[in-house]
Amino acid sequence: MADQNFVDYVKIMFRSGKGGAGSVHFYRGPAMPKGGPDGGDGGRGGHIILKADPQEWTLLSLKFTKHIFAEDGQSGRGGLKTGSDGSDVIVKVPLGTVARDAETGEFLLEITEKDDIKTLLPGGRGGKGNNFFKTSTNQTPRYAQPGEPNIEKWIILELKVLADVGLVGFPNAGKSTLLSAVTAARPKIGDYAFTTLVPQLGIVKVREGQTFIMADIPGIIEGAHEGRGLGHRFLRHIERNSVLLFMIPADTERVIRDEYEILINELEEFNPELLDKPRLLAISKCDLIDGELEKMLRETLPEGIPVVFISAITNKNLGQLKDMLWKMLNAE
Repeated sequence: MADQNFVDYVKIMFRSGKGGAGSVHFYRGPAMPKGGPDGGDGGRGGHIILKADPQEWTLLSLKFTKHIFAEDGQSGRGGLKTGSDGSDVIVKVPLGTVARDAETGEFLLEITEKDDIKTLLPGGRGGKGNNFFKTSTNQTPRYAQPGEPNIEKWIILELKVLADVGLVGFPNAGKSTLLSAVTAARPKIGDYAFTTLVPQLGIVKVREGQTFIMADIPGIIEGAHEGRGLGHRFLRHIERNSVLLFMIPADTERVIRDEYEILINELEEFNPELLDKPRLLAISKCDLIDGELEKMLRETLPEGIPVVFISAITNKNLGQLKDMLWKMLNAE
């Protein structure tokens, strides 16, 4: 998908509908010139509702939307007539959409299942008419409830990409090259940092009938958990991946073990639960080294994580990589 068509962040002013006011009214008729109270209740204001749309993959449909307002409820009327409810506004969003208060950052809700329908902002309740307040000691109440006010908020909608395998690494680690080698995806590839600015998805075919989705997440930089380099917008996509494939190039200037620890620290600082996901480490760009240098690099590997040396250019060990990922995805 084209970069300009992948929208994973929008900020919109949402406003639910206010409730209609209750009516103060008394029955008047030829045979009853001074009848009792018959003011009806006000109608409910419209809700703002988020609904899952499995056919949507981005927030592109909301890119140019700045305001979404629901309809107000109608006031009650005489003759015990209840005002009409305001129409709800249903906003269709892709799976993985998270709603947050733009001012406080407070988490509001998340759309994760294909049948999810959740109320983002409830409409105000309608007020009670004066008929509701009549009693044996107050048979002619001359008051009614006003409707509840609406709720108005600037809300941020963020998308977390759903994929089986997420690629994690610093910029220029070879993630886009790997994705293009094992899938039909054609991400932008270049020999400079931040070639990838939005997540790219591709389907990896292991064997006949065995496939999984791989996501190329934009490169992390040190301090990403603090928001550096659009870190929060990059890191949130990793939260919805089942397996994390760490990628460190063979020609890295750091010791491989140290670079891996930096990546782990960024994930832990952002969300400690990310470390509960299965992990695999791929040493990329191995077409740049010989067997002797590979042997030396093995002495600098971190412990406690399976490692595979690969080259997306020469296809070195790509079959083994896919088999390892498939096994991890289907482990008990």
